[in-house]
Amino acid sequence: MDGSGRVRWGIVGTANIARGQFLPALRQAGGVAAAVAGRDAARTAQYAWDNDIERAITGYAGLIDDPAIDALYIALPNALHAEWTIRALEAGKPVLCEKPLCGRLADTESVLAVAEETGTLLWEAFVFPFQPQMQEVRKLLADEAIGELMEIKSNFHFLLRNPANIRLSRELEGGALLDVGCYPVRLAQELFGPDYQAAWAHAVMGGDGVDIDTWGVLDYAGGRRLMFSCGLGRSYDTFTTLEGTAGQIRITNPFHPGAADSYQLATPGANDVTFSAQAGERSFTAAIRHIQAAIDGKEAPRQLAVETSLPTARALADLAASFRRG
Repeated sequence: MDGSGRVRWGIVGTANIARGQFLPALRQAGGVAAAVAGRDAARTAQYAWDNDIERAITGYAGLIDDPAIDALYIALPNALHAEWTIRALEAGKPVLCEKPLCGRLADTESVLAVAEETGTLLWEAFVFPFQPQMQEVRKLLADEAIGELMEIKSNFHFLLRNPANIRLSRELEGGALLDVGCYPVRLAQELFGPDYQAAWAHAVMGGDGVDIDTWGVLDYAGGRRLMFSCGLGRSYDTFTTLEGTAGQIRITNPFHPGAADSYQLATPGANDVTFSAQAGERSFTAAIRHIQAAIDGKEAPRQLAVETSLPTARALADLAASFRRG
């Protein structure tokens, strides 16, 4: 840590999500953007300058091995997650890796095995479980405000305009399901548990052989289900409904809520009640604050990848296998 006890972060990769989400949240959480690594020296130096990062390093290995770095945020294409997460874990650096942890189930299993062997802290960047909104929604469910939760209907769509975007590359393990469909899958895991009974999905293919518009179902015991829709070809949409035996919770954005987002409790015979999403902070801020506290020994680590990532990876693999068969 630096002289004031702040965690010094290294950013592996010069991705837009680091610029738009991680770095502003890191500063809200009191961390230090100490260095960024990229393959191209000039581009990395410009990225560091533009985003007020202390140092630019050419090559990912140099950042991972840097003794002046306390933790790493890996913001590389999916196909590179396994290699560089494993190298970071073996170097003893706590890691926050962008979701999905890996694009392939076998790679996820390999990464988690290394995390178990080394004991190095690893998180997958599903940050919504740390946010106040999700904690309040959980309280409503625990209090049976909508009875028993039976069905989750969840969308995650946005319009991808650049045909050269890495999300459209099969080689880099892109596609709608891995990029945004993973969010409803992880939400169902959070609320229904890890054990689903069946998976089905249908996809429209495009780009360089990836799914660009996908919808599907995960079935759980007792007639419970996730019904999801995700894609790269329409306006931003994260609307989600939690449907129970005695009502609904309607959430405008359960994953990355902003100041204008809300959730609404709707029960028969009563007026709908709308609550603010309480998004006074950036989407990543609460997660980064917790990670830093865990690294500093002030909090027991929660939502570690070794505890949460494998069921999500299995569900994504089963869903992808179903639409590829079709």
